[in-house]
Amino acid sequence: MPFTTLSELKTRLDAGETTAVALAGLYLDRIAEHNDNLNAFVHIDPAHVLAQAEASDAYRAKHAPRALEGLPIAVKDIFCTQDGPTQCCSNILKGFHAPYDAHVITRLKEAGAVLVGKTNMDEFAMGSSTETSAFGVCRNPWDTDRIPGGSSGGSAAAVAAALTPAALGTDTGGSIRQPASICGITGLKPTYGRVSRRGIIAFASSLDQAGPMTRTVKDSAMITAAICGHDSMDSTCVSDAPVIDWLGSCDKTDMKGLKIGKPKEYFVDGMDAGVRASIEEALRRCAELGAEIIDISLPHTEAAVAAYYVIAPSEASANLSRYDGVRFGQRCKDPEDLLDMYTRSRDEGFGSEVKRRILTGTFALSSGYYDAYYIKAQRVRTKIRQDFIDAFEQVDVIATPTSPITAFKLGEKTDDPLTMYLSDIFTIAVNLAGLPGLSQPCGFVEGLPVGLQWIAPAWREDLILGAASAYEAATDWLQIPAGFGGEA
Repeated sequence: MPFTTLSELKTRLDAGETTAVALAGLYLDRIAEHNDNLNAFVHIDPAHVLAQAEASDAYRAKHAPRALEGLPIAVKDIFCTQDGPTQCCSNILKGFHAPYDAHVITRLKEAGAVLVGKTNMDEFAMGSSTETSAFGVCRNPWDTDRIPGGSSGGSAAAVAAALTPAALGTDTGGSIRQPASICGITGLKPTYGRVSRRGIIAFASSLDQAGPMTRTVKDSAMITAAICGHDSMDSTCVSDAPVIDWLGSCDKTDMKGLKIGKPKEYFVDGMDAGVRASIEEALRRCAELGAEIIDISLPHTEAAVAAYYVIAPSEASANLSRYDGVRFGQRCKDPEDLLDMYTRSRDEGFGSEVKRRILTGTFALSSGYYDAYYIKAQRVRTKIRQDFIDAFEQVDVIATPTSPITAFKLGEKTDDPLTMYLSDIFTIAVNLAGLPGLSQPCGFVEGLPVGLQWIAPAWREDLILGAASAYEAATDWLQIPAGFGGEA
């Protein structure tokens, strides 16, 4: 039962075959048994989880169930929650309790979800392996000597190991999709502006977006339907975003008439041969389901990583300037003066990767370099967006690998940040263009999961949900659970 999907759990709850309290107890037991080995969760309050479940069962006894009534969902440690600490896995926010809930947390509560706990992540979401967390590395359930991806690695590992049936993550350059690929689950990044960012601790404000991490495509649609919608307190949350049929989009079982773009820039030298073979086989399966595979070009793809690692650190430099030891978070002991308090508080509170990105961003925004780096990166971003616009005149969706490699060993790339940054080479452009993207399992290489990425035009999540659902229905990758305590 632990590896049961969110939608199946909802069916059992609605049929009276189980209760929210029973489900909460089941997953709390699994967390107690396995989290010490995985370090997927960084905060759990069992009494509060059970209290939420009891309240849900009481609500169900008197009212029609809400969309996510009684369903356990974990959340990344980047979402503000009144009910427990929000630390962004950073020493500078250690022990911080937010005075309000993030908008998406409010939406989950209004939908009746039971929030299980906070999951591990790279500090301030800066990383691709969940090794920069101040609370220790997170491990991959398929091989605990390997990384779970990042920055939402804790959410991915928790879902893959069935410590929770679903979790929330955030995606700035691939931080939902890449760990979903690495851990063999489904992860959806909605269109930028589809989901409110209010109450999500900011990394790069023009790129950050919240989304679900689940076992199936339908489960991701269920959660996104609950958390999306306009928020008048977030100026980047679009008020007139096109409405789609989230669950109805997941009913497709074939791809007849679907035109799938295969960009040549995403099938390059250096990609793991096994990953490439898995993606090629997935595309052949799509063709058997009725899709037309069309070769396309996204010519500015090779500049995406460089542009991203100017824009994202620049925005991070501005966003993280608020952590100064004055208002909240880490403050050094016995400062000599105000400047000493600023510098020592930040030096003691931030980890090395966060410091690296702050310094990079501050340099890119500095006088004499702003035009040469930041403005030029934004121009490249415009070119990348136009590449996608042109491509979608020929095709309905685009299919690519999510990650060029499978999970690597813990510690293997920590001393080589440039190589680490290339882990997100196939996901970054989607954020730069503000498009929706989804990763789903499509095979294994030497026992490690491979992810297939779907990309659609802005606001057309229905297209990738339909394509991914059809592929999922025609394959059995989800029937293979992570080798971690149980059967599917």
